[in-house]
Amino acid sequence: MDWAAAEISALPGPVLEFGLGNGRTYDHLRSCMPGREIFVFDCQIAAHPDCVPDRRHLLLGDVRKTLFGALSRIGAQAALAHYDIGTGDKSYTAEVAAAVGSALAPLLACGALVVSSQMLVIPGSLEVPLPKGVAPSRYYIYRMGSPLL
Repeated sequence: MDWAAAEISALPGPVLEFGLGNGRTYDHLRSCMPGREIFVFDCQIAAHPDCVPDRRHLLLGDVRKTLFGALSRIGAQAALAHYDIGTGDKSYTAEVAAAVGSALAPLLACGALVVSSQMLVIPGSLEVPLPKGVAPSRYYIYRMGSPLL
């Protein structure tokens, strides 16, 4: 995430966190990008109270529903999205990833990065080579718009 934060440092816009989980990544994003708003999508809260965003920045419910109309709530296209929604049910995980991937593009600025634990198909994005030291298939990284950014 530090690599991604550095890559988008000159790009304005909020950060989207898909899957709060226990809140560790959210907490890390707050510390490495203190000037950015972070909007979190999750179906339920299971994180430590110190790692839960305020109500304005929390979109609670099935992400396949909360994603639609989210741009008006967020107010600007995002510079970075971190996608880490998964369960032990591979079929369900793939279904949610397909739905989110196909609907994510309008929420992302040109040049935005998506760092994902799942392979996504995001219209208008290109897959980016993983940073050195990241194992293949551990993460997937996509950039919106021009690959030259």
